[in-house]
Amino acid sequence: MFLASSAKPIDDNLKNLVDEIETQSSSLSVLAARQFRYSLRQTPVELNIKEARQFNVLEEFIIRAAIEFQPPPTEDELASVLGLDSVFIQTTTATLRSLQTLSATSPIIVTPEGRSFYEKGSVPQPPYPVQLNTITDPLSDKITFQSESLNETVINLPDLADFITIDNTIADISSLPLEEIQKSIQASGLALHVPEEGKIVTSCKVIASTQKIWRKISLFVIYDALEDKLSIQIRNGKQILESASNWLEVLHAEGKISLQALCKLSTETINFEREAILKQKNTEIEARVESIRQKALETTTKTRVKLNNSTVKGEVLQLRDGQIAQAFLEVLNSAKCQVVIYSAWVNQAVVNENFLTLLQKLANAGVWILIGHGISRRQEDEEKPIAPEVEKKLRAVKTPDGLPSIQVFWLGDSHVKEVIVDQKIHLCGSHNWLSYRGDYLPSGESVYKVTITHQVKEAYEFIANRFQNHAQKLWGNALKNRDFQLAIESLCIWGALGMEDIALKQIQQNNWLELLPVWLNVALQGLRSKNIQADSAIFKTALLLLSQVSLEEAFIDLLQQGWRKVIGAIATNSPQTALNLLSDEVWAQFLRLNIVQESDLPNDFIFQHT
Repeated sequence: MFLASSAKPIDDNLKNLVDEIETQSSSLSVLAARQFRYSLRQTPVELNIKEARQFNVLEEFIIRAAIEFQPPPTEDELASVLGLDSVFIQTTTATLRSLQTLSATSPIIVTPEGRSFYEKGSVPQPPYPVQLNTITDPLSDKITFQSESLNETVINLPDLADFITIDNTIADISSLPLEEIQKSIQASGLALHVPEEGKIVTSCKVIASTQKIWRKISLFVIYDALEDKLSIQIRNGKQILESASNWLEVLHAEGKISLQALCKLSTETINFEREAILKQKNTEIEARVESIRQKALETTTKTRVKLNNSTVKGEVLQLRDGQIAQAFLEVLNSAKCQVVIYSAWVNQAVVNENFLTLLQKLANAGVWILIGHGISRRQEDEEKPIAPEVEKKLRAVKTPDGLPSIQVFWLGDSHVKEVIVDQKIHLCGSHNWLSYRGDYLPSGESVYKVTITHQVKEAYEFIANRFQNHAQKLWGNALKNRDFQLAIESLCIWGALGMEDIALKQIQQNNWLELLPVWLNVALQGLRSKNIQADSAIFKTALLLLSQVSLEEAFIDLLQQGWRKVIGAIATNSPQTALNLLSDEVWAQFLRLNIVQESDLPNDFIFQHT
């Protein structure tokens, strides 16, 4: 039996957060949680900021002449051309030189900064000072700027630096190039350096000594039973500090830190907990299957469950040997929107041309198919990995809009073989759905076909959680490497799970608008199967993002096609719903982005598709 939370090395004031982490995913177990303090460096600085003003007629003429005349003119030459006293020209050029718009000596030559301002129709004003605080954070390896200073507080917690050598080699602010300081100011969200608006930070100087400021952080050691993986998280409140967490995991992998010292967590305890957790998870799966088996045995053939003595809510039917393959095909053919399969192995004896034809037929009708496989705890230990050519054939099954309708990947660590269709029918038992050798002779196999609502829901939630975790992991890797293909896989899994809203939210939060055409095609598959309702709020949310898209985007053609198809699909089912989406603001965006033509009207556009 694994340790109760009270027996784990978990600080009392972290127990609620530990419960929250474990509740979010049934596969996660927090083995240890401890609070520490570490120090930031706060340095007061003064910035000089230069802003623009509109130039006057004489300033414009002088700068333009300095740019266009060859050779560059002198003040006297310009005065002669304009018929003015040279004193007026000299006074104006002296002002422009003081603003670093013109070079310091005659003839009149425009500086690069002056040319930049001139192109915006302006000249700089005299710089003015702004005082800020720079915060150097050794855990995030960043320097940030903020208006308010951090308060010195006493934190009676162990110093993380007593256990880990924290690199404090971030460059001192006074030694940083101005360009890096400007980038840090922009990254800090302060509207002090905005070159496109003519607002430029020209210098930065330290005006007081550096202070040490203590900050509280939390360290969590988390075991993921699905991935069979130990991870270390550093959090500031509930926010995960990604770079610090990754850095600690690298140190731990290299044997440079001790979890025993950090968290009083020995290797023996970790191994004991890991085995106990895995055993419990497998016991939960077996208990669910045993519950189904008991239901099937209540009568010799089937069990009917009735509520209020009249409403049939489902049944459990036991199938044997030759009945199994036939039932499998019948259940697949009944799919309207979703097929989820977990099979320990996958081979070409099952994934043949007839089977692929069936899957393509389902894809054409709007059905998503998720296939998980693997029996070992680690993918590299798998004795019968899926053949690349078989995986390639499965991934070649596309939706009518060209997306992979089948997502197939290794999940591992499961002996249970399951099929769930439309969250209404559940097949489970000893049959290897995608890897039998093609023989239909009796071999003592048995499978249960379950349609009892709550049992199907329980089975679906368990396996869907595994697929969702996989999608989140793929998305994290896609963001980290800006990998477009991995991002598409994540969106398709979310689409298959009916989580199109989560997919759209991730695109929006991470400003990855290039994925909008992909999301529209994911939504089209949901509309095709009627798994997404025409009046779903997600379409209004997606339409709001059009204002952030430029007509020059490389993906504009795909976006135009996607929205025409989506509005068309909605109009086919409900013309009025489609028309309601096309508000004046949306129609203006459709016109701006050439989704519709100037000659089009909303009613005509809708009725083209009805």
